[in-house]
Amino acid sequence: MANKIAQLSGRLGFDWFILSIIGVIILASQYPGPGIAEGPFSISWLANIGVSLIFFFYGLKLNRNKLVAGLSNWRLHILVQAGTFILFPLLLLVLKPLLNSGETQVLWLGSFFLAALPSTVSSSVVMVSIAHGNIPGAIFNASISSLMGIFITPAWMALATGGDHDHIDMSDVVKKLLFQILLPVVVGLLLNPTRLGKLAEKYNKQLKYFDQLTILAIVYTAFSDSFDQHMFSTLDITELFLLGACLLGLFFVAYFLIGSIARLLHFNREDAITATFCGSKKSLIHGTVMAKVIFMGSPLMGILLLPIMLYHALQLIAVSIIAQGMARKYKTGS
Repeated sequence: MANKIAQLSGRLGFDWFILSIIGVIILASQYPGPGIAEGPFSISWLANIGVSLIFFFYGLKLNRNKLVAGLSNWRLHILVQAGTFILFPLLLLVLKPLLNSGETQVLWLGSFFLAALPSTVSSSVVMVSIAHGNIPGAIFNASISSLMGIFITPAWMALATGGDHDHIDMSDVVKKLLFQILLPVVVGLLLNPTRLGKLAEKYNKQLKYFDQLTILAIVYTAFSDSFDQHMFSTLDITELFLLGACLLGLFFVAYFLIGSIARLLHFNREDAITATFCGSKKSLIHGTVMAKVIFMGSPLMGILLLPIMLYHALQLIAVSIIAQGMARKYKTGS
């Protein structure tokens, strides 16, 4: 029975990481003290170091030759990046007059932050592989999306808030962006051809665990601050379910719009799968670490992270089901 439950949870995307995120949120609600502590070797201090290391390891794993070789399928790349960085933000801007007021303002800002994020790398490639899509195209687009997001996400947030918002000081964001995120990526990318790049590829699984542990630390500190400041006192379970439903609707709107454009452009089956999967997914890793840079310790950061965490779980469930259905059709030749 336990094995069946574990298998079902795995198919729906509820792995140990998602369950751990739920766990640290509960922990933060009961014991916020360690999460709000400051100083050397505090959880917040370690999380800041972890952010730079995540992007250093990301650059270290990027193979420049493979990226250059993947440039040829330009129609696929344009559609994926347009879906990721243009379609999503425009969908949220349409909703701004309805949601950007009162108690819903913070949730809209968090949802727009989600919309401005790059696509996720690992799960996009895995799901494209399951559905028998264009795997090299998925790797290329997810990698390029992550690099572009370093610049595009903060730019969208500045545009959405007019560059002057209670939670965003763009001058500090730019400095942190350069030294905490961009510089580590560049250093890692330059070191990719060396032995360090080979070691990063060899121990990719272990580095993924490091990424996830850093995210858990960031989530814990963010929610500890929010709970300590009683930021969730105005939110109830109904609003959370409504937010989840809206985010699931956002996923399917983006998924079907990108799929429709792929059909209009006469993409083959493999490219269409890659376009819809990569273009409709958002990166929890980049969302969490970039939130720490962009929102810089705001007590609202916990609430601002809610949309990306909900979307992450929902997109895994939805895409897992879709990918498995496509795999069955591929095997039967239908």
